[in-house]
Amino acid sequence: MAETEDFVGQEPHPDEKLETRTRRVLSNTYQKLIQSVFLDDSIPNGVKYLMLLTLIEKPSLDAIYIGLFGSTGAGKSSLINAIIQQAMFLPVSGESLCTSCIVQVRSGCCEQYEAKIHLLSDQEWKEELKTLTKLLHRTEELGGEEVDAWDRDEVMEEAIWKLQILYGNGAEKKNYEELLRAKPKGKIPTSRIITLKAEEAGELSVKLDPYIRTKRRDWLGESAETQIWPLIKHVEVTLPKSELIPEGVVLVDIPGTGDFNSKRDEMWKKTIDKCSVIWVISDIERVSGGRAHEDLLNESIKACQRGFCRDIALVVTKTDKLYLPEYLRERKVGNQAIQSQREAVLERNEMIKIQRNRILKEKLKRKLPVDCKVLEASNVVYTVSAQEYWQQALLTEEETEIPKLREYIRKRLLDKKRRMVTKYVTEAFGLLLLTDSFSCTDNLPSEYLHMSGLRGFVEEKIQLLEKAIDRCFAPIVQPLQEGVRNARTSYRRILGACLVRSRGNRGFHQTLKAVCLKNGIYASRTLARIDLNAAITQPIYDQIDPVFGGIFRAGTPTNSALIPHIDAFKHSLQEKMMEIGIRNGRKHDSYKKSFLIQEISAILGGLEEHILRKKRKIYESLTTSVQNDLKPCYEEAAQITGKKACERMKDIIRRGVDRQVAEGMFERAQERMQHQFQQLKNGITEKVKSSIATMLTLASSQGDGLYKELADVKSEYKEMEKLHRSLREVAENAVLRQGMQDFLLRMSPSKAGPPRT
Repeated sequence: MAETEDFVGQEPHPDEKLETRTRRVLSNTYQKLIQSVFLDDSIPNGVKYLMLLTLIEKPSLDAIYIGLFGSTGAGKSSLINAIIQQAMFLPVSGESLCTSCIVQVRSGCCEQYEAKIHLLSDQEWKEELKTLTKLLHRTEELGGEEVDAWDRDEVMEEAIWKLQILYGNGAEKKNYEELLRAKPKGKIPTSRIITLKAEEAGELSVKLDPYIRTKRRDWLGESAETQIWPLIKHVEVTLPKSELIPEGVVLVDIPGTGDFNSKRDEMWKKTIDKCSVIWVISDIERVSGGRAHEDLLNESIKACQRGFCRDIALVVTKTDKLYLPEYLRERKVGNQAIQSQREAVLERNEMIKIQRNRILKEKLKRKLPVDCKVLEASNVVYTVSAQEYWQQALLTEEETEIPKLREYIRKRLLDKKRRMVTKYVTEAFGLLLLTDSFSCTDNLPSEYLHMSGLRGFVEEKIQLLEKAIDRCFAPIVQPLQEGVRNARTSYRRILGACLVRSRGNRGFHQTLKAVCLKNGIYASRTLARIDLNAAITQPIYDQIDPVFGGIFRAGTPTNSALIPHIDAFKHSLQEKMMEIGIRNGRKHDSYKKSFLIQEISAILGGLEEHILRKKRKIYESLTTSVQNDLKPCYEEAAQITGKKACERMKDIIRRGVDRQVAEGMFERAQERMQHQFQQLKNGITEKVKSSIATMLTLASSQGDGLYKELADVKSEYKEMEKLHRSLREVAENAVLRQGMQDFLLRMSPSKAGPPRT
């Protein structure tokens, strides 16, 4: 059995200590000021509001979502079980079982194990029910040959299965109105949330098992829990506090293809996009190719473009599997003899790492900016074995690479915590500086003049920022235009490939109908995802992807990178504050200067999060625009029944797309993306203007007759000053450590080996 000594009893990181001390200081300050500030009617609400925002208890940090993204049976659940040190906690896919929904696993402060099963709302299920019945009740006009083809259609089988599970045998023969009146077999809580609790992991696992595993359709047994499986939206599992999965980390088991239900499919996309790390999970036997593996990689790369993802890794599972005679026969590595199964496994795993690392990096380089963080990693491939982690018959615990993934998780958490603590301490220190200045009455009449000049300077810099953002967004226009031209010349070929099946229409009719009912998109747990809108806009994305990624990167400053422009704007304002402090030299101005410097950093630091949230809408505007334009054509095709219905549906789709392209569909998509960029620019400047205006109002409040003898917070101020100094020291020490590591690697490459990622 694997041990956990590496993590249990581990000393808190310096950033974690800083956060704890900061919270204590702010709590004390809040208690002191609550009487003298917040209960005083003479102080404007705006001043109170700003102080309250800074002093109230803040969440530790937004969770880091690590998405385990893979096909059914790839080993996602087994990998999570190994990471959290619970052998059979999440159900493992087998001959008759598979994880059927998104499952999130985190640790918290609770003492029990807890799971919350979130169900579709009544309205969400009604929408899916209407679609399912439309799929099933169009058979009456078909000939016998087409009915046989329908019987083999995966879409129809799944629709029948869902209705039978929820309403019983014969449900597939009822219409929509009859099923609305029918009573589901399982009990559905009015809250649409089922909460399970247990003292032990095994106990919760048994309770949870029926909800998150799907039985095969020929499975005869049926529990009360499985009777509501079609209604399950997603599952949240919370473990007691654990060093193996620190608080603030969420591991997400994400099915590989999305879901037929629109709400579940939208959640599937949003879950992928909010992951800051994506592990593409592929077992050793499927990693060398196949459409499913490529689709997963492409979807993960898109998440880097449109979402929060900053890091992608390929995690190859079940790497203990190897048939030695076959491996030795095909082996082409050196002349050294292989002495055992273990040596063969380790050698094969190392080869897989080298090969897949090179292939994945080449693929990422074609799509992402050259200075993207993920491209800096020395290794983006891990070879793991959950089974060997428990058994250790062939491999040691370290060789299974489960501990390496845990360290990966901890490192990402500490990186994010460091950024959060920096922002938290900086903002709080600035406000305490200002609070102390309220007790100073020196030179109050001159305050208005200083702030008036500062406001003029800020307005001028905001205008320059607007121009810089325009220059930043300008490079997207040419690739957009080229992409539109490419899309116009290739859409028929791409659409034809989506609509033609090598085995003809046999078994494809209902799939195509499902595509039309869902406005060009079909996702199931068993078939490859179909998205006609994304397919015909892909030539545009092929052109814009490198430029789009460059706009939203946070690396080397360039004219096309947005965040560095905002950083430059921040530094120009802070330099102006420094000049004011140096010129006047008064204690009062020194406090105000320090507050303004810290607050500018806090305000503009939060702007990056706002930009990242908006970029998804910008990136998806192309496919959204095309989908909206083609909606009438999809709706018309979905109504087709009778003989040769499949070919007639295809014909309607082809003619509809031709008509929309002739009327400028791709050009409209381009205009809508450019409009989204313009809206982002307007949103940035409005947010900056509003936040800085409020900040200057607070800083000049004393000049408006707001002098107050506030509670004595000098001790808290001194403590926060120490914390701020400690923060700088932590950052400086980190730079020194990194510099020393780089030096050692340069001087002794044979001994140092590749850096851990």
